[in-house]
Amino acid sequence: MNDNAYLKCIDPSCGLEYPISSKNIECERGHLLDVKYKKTPSTDLKELFYARRNPQGSIFNESGVWRFRELINFCQIDTTNQEECSKYLVSLDGAEGRQSKPYQMSKVANFIGMNHDSLWLQPEGYNPSGSFKDNGMSTAITHAKMINARKIICASTGNTSAAAAMFTANENMECDVYIPAGQIAPGKLSQAYQFGAQIIQVQGNFDDALAKSLKDAKERDGYTVNSINPFRIEGQKTIPYRAIEYLNWQAPDWIVYPGGALGNISSCGKALMELYEWGWIKKIPRIAAINADGASTLYDLYNGSNLRWNKGKPDTEIIKQYYHDLDKKGIRPKTKATAIQIGRPANILKGLRSLELTNGVVEKVSDSEMLDGMSIVGLNGFDCEMASGATPAGIKKLIEKEIIKKDDVVVGILTGRQKDSSLPVDYHNNPANRFAIPPRD
Repeated sequence: MNDNAYLKCIDPSCGLEYPISSKNIECERGHLLDVKYKKTPSTDLKELFYARRNPQGSIFNESGVWRFRELINFCQIDTTNQEECSKYLVSLDGAEGRQSKPYQMSKVANFIGMNHDSLWLQPEGYNPSGSFKDNGMSTAITHAKMINARKIICASTGNTSAAAAMFTANENMECDVYIPAGQIAPGKLSQAYQFGAQIIQVQGNFDDALAKSLKDAKERDGYTVNSINPFRIEGQKTIPYRAIEYLNWQAPDWIVYPGGALGNISSCGKALMELYEWGWIKKIPRIAAINADGASTLYDLYNGSNLRWNKGKPDTEIIKQYYHDLDKKGIRPKTKATAIQIGRPANILKGLRSLELTNGVVEKVSDSEMLDGMSIVGLNGFDCEMASGATPAGIKKLIEKEIIKKDDVVVGILTGRQKDSSLPVDYHNNPANRFAIPPRD
């Protein structure tokens, strides 16, 4: 092994560093951490990544995460050595990210009002547990295994628990899942049960469940795999890697995500920052984060209070006051898109950093708009959950506001597949819905 990777505090005025073997998710002053690499990867690796599309019997070449292992080599192994890869890298037989790539969807482009050739949508629901979470879970569990952690802990509205439970079952680890009681789709909860997780119900919402899980992780020597874990962010960076590689490393104008805990926004910004600094891309795409109307913390703070990363000096008092006002008024996040029903995004500071780096924007959409977005994706023959419907709905709204141009190249991320069967059934049973195909006698 070499000495290339380490952890560093994201606050420029702090900058504390830790060895890669550290279990810390934040520095001793309470700031989040980044995985950092000292060496610049050669652009010659682009040809290697392309060659690995023919996996030649290696599950790590099949994997849409580990195919890019030289760019996320925090294990500091010989990435050409199959034995070392097998010893360190956690994979579900190469399935994570394997089928994830951008597609053109003409009906969605018509709905949005974009040129067909300009819009690409990348369904992450093809991952083995059905969401983008598997990208980051493969790397988080890899680090957990590397430091001999035995108990994995997470809070979840569904997809995180499914991914964590699936990977830990495969690695023979314990997994405790903290859920907001009564606020998780049965299809997602059933996965956590199926894969042997211990479910812990918390009275309250996701934010309450996360706070409880973090407290218990500290007290019980657990390993947290929510997206505040910097190693999970490393795996999620491969989502934009695959998109940009598919476009022959020509960066799009925009990358659009639903906004919940903001781990995806954080990972995308980190990926773009690194690729640009390494000389792998010639321009930095703009990021658009799409909140739900009923869980619009980032939208409110970014557009209403003008909260910014401010080169590493964000006014965190604005965030504290916003949360205080929510508590005072008894306001809790509320949307049928439970995957993004989050009022206190754990990665808000990294998210702000990504928006500043990319000159990004934040939009919000209603439940009705998300359901329309979800449904038109379905009518194109692709499956996505309601939270993913925020992506086409958000792009449509940004087109109407002339923030995104009709001929801009846009990659929208569809974060997960449908696991709440009641949503499409209810949608199509109501003839008033825009794309409804109601049953007939």
